[in-house]
Amino acid sequence: MSLPKIKLEDIEIQLLLEGVYRYWGYDFRNYALSSLKRRIHHFVKKENFTSVSDLQARVLHDQECLERFLLNLTVNVTSMFRDPSFYLTLRNEVIPLLRTYPFIRIWHAGCSTGEEVYSMAILLQEENLYRRCRIYATDFNEKVLQTAKSGIYSLKLMQDYTQLYLKAGGKASFSEYYTAAYDNAIFRASLRENIIFAQHNLATDSSFNEFHIVICRNVLIYFNQDLQKRVHELFYHSLCPFGILGLGRQESIRFTTHDQQYQELVKGERLYRRLN
Repeated sequence: MSLPKIKLEDIEIQLLLEGVYRYWGYDFRNYALSSLKRRIHHFVKKENFTSVSDLQARVLHDQECLERFLLNLTVNVTSMFRDPSFYLTLRNEVIPLLRTYPFIRIWHAGCSTGEEVYSMAILLQEENLYRRCRIYATDFNEKVLQTAKSGIYSLKLMQDYTQLYLKAGGKASFSEYYTAAYDNAIFRASLRENIIFAQHNLATDSSFNEFHIVICRNVLIYFNQDLQKRVHELFYHSLCPFGILGLGRQESIRFTTHDQQYQELVKGERLYRRLN
């Protein structure tokens, strides 16, 4: 009986991902293959490479090419107060729980360019909790972290963000939180006072603290089942008893190892409270 034939391109992709992991330390080997293939194809075409093997040779020898490849490979679609009902649930259901703690640690894992981190900081300021919070905002990609640290975004986005902020239960004028300069909106430095931005790779790195809230939205959908399992273990063991886990709309704790150890706060909002 003959073995099924493996496509040459699939072998090339496996070698590319293995090489990037072994040489540079970025692990994409357990990302969802279909999405990964599309992004690799797009990058090969955009950079005018002849094949995936041609890309591999360049990425392993040229760090600038690697950085472009990493930006292409990761999905950085986000916004301020994305899915406003999620933030409304945070405000109504989670904030009362946080008031019972003398100090609050929050982890935004896979924070991308930081819009959701600043959304959390604004919400906490409005609820008079920010002064006793520490937010850890992590991503494996240094380029997107630089954008997050700067707190500078396109002014064109602010009108849409204002509407999302209001739907999320915002209590002030959204324009109070940033200064307009040319085509940019520069968010207030006070919003960054209690935020620590740092590199962390969900595929390879371990927990680094115990948190009252872990937020990781619209990241797990790009991982295969093995990597999703690893990350769910990481989050569970990073949460303190009765801590809160926040996921994206298309993500869930169902069928995970710990699905019986969480309680969903509001149906459909993907906010879960660890039970012990």
